Amino acid sequence: MVGGMNMSRATAVKAYEANVIVSTEGLGHQDWLNYRRNGIGGSDAAAIMGVSPFATARDLYFDKKNLKNQNPNEEEENWVAKKVGHLLEELVAEIFAKKTGLEVYPVHKMFQHPIYPFMLADVDYFIAFPDGTTGILECKTTNYNCKDKWDDNTIPQNYEYQVRHYMAVMNIDKAYIACLYGNNANEFIIRKIERNALDEEELIQEEQYFWDEYVAKGVEPPYTERPDLVLKSLQEHIGAASKGLPEMSLDKGLAKKVEKYLKLADNKKKLEVDKKRIEEEQKQLSIPIIEELGKCCSALIEDNGVKYNITYNPTYRTSIKKEQLIKLKTLHPDIYDEFVDTSESRTFRVKKTAA
Repeated sequence: MVGGMNMSRATAVKAYEANVIVSTEGLGHQDWLNYRRNGIGGSDAAAIMGVSPFATARDLYFDKKNLKNQNPNEEEENWVAKKVGHLLEELVAEIFAKKTGLEVYPVHKMFQHPIYPFMLADVDYFIAFPDGTTGILECKTTNYNCKDKWDDNTIPQNYEYQVRHYMAVMNIDKAYIACLYGNNANEFIIRKIERNALDEEELIQEEQYFWDEYVAKGVEPPYTERPDLVLKSLQEHIGAASKGLPEMSLDKGLAKKVEKYLKLADNKKKLEVDKKRIEEEQKQLSIPIIEELGKCCSALIEDNGVKYNITYNPTYRTSIKKEQLIKLKTLHPDIYDEFVDTSESRTFRVKKTAA
């Protein structure tokens, strides 16, 4: 039994134990996805709370309604990171157990909150504490470039919401997140999360609103996330452009947005002129230094107790010229088709003329 074992009076309204929806032992990926679409999982919580780095609330809505991506050839940008994280879960759990001396174990089941049935949980590992209580262990991986997101004892928000969701479903008060960011046991992060009644109440309210008002009613949630994420979502779900469609006449209420867009474009152009002027001045100042460096890639200047470390390192880029690409397509079309992908991007422009 893993639910309802160590409930805190300060955080829990009443005693409860999570229901078991299905055993995930040997469950096929598609069947697992179908069960997940019957509710909200821990990794869905960040999108609902508006802090997911990968998905909008509308993307999550499309997934729950099983509405297909209109660009099926577009692969998830983070698919490799997801795959690596999944493959290394067991290793992360093993390192955590060795570092803490705590017993960890998997339970291959999908759980459901008995009071809020739309809340589901598929937990990585559970922790058996010496006092007989149970905790949750969430296993993560990252790289050196992203480990600063864990600095100062912090936890990335999307992971925190995921674990708080699990704690609510399982009625468990203590959890740990373990994250491996290198290739040895020292490059390892451990963070503890205590259950918090206010955070949990807010999360449940937002998840219930999403499920009742959007998924259950078949209403698409509004886009409120950062522009890059929203534009990516639109591209995925609108599908490929069609130049054969006739010109549309848009609502005149959008004219104010277009005017603001043009004003910002004008401001940007002025800033770019200033930027170009500054860059030219910087280049001019660097000329005598680069001339003196010659083939050397680094130098040091000392003046009045101040050191200036200068580097002029080369960078190399492998590319293929457009004319060579055309030649490849002509002479070896089979090789061209195998290795060259065609992707679509659309450019948004506004031109103002008199009516």
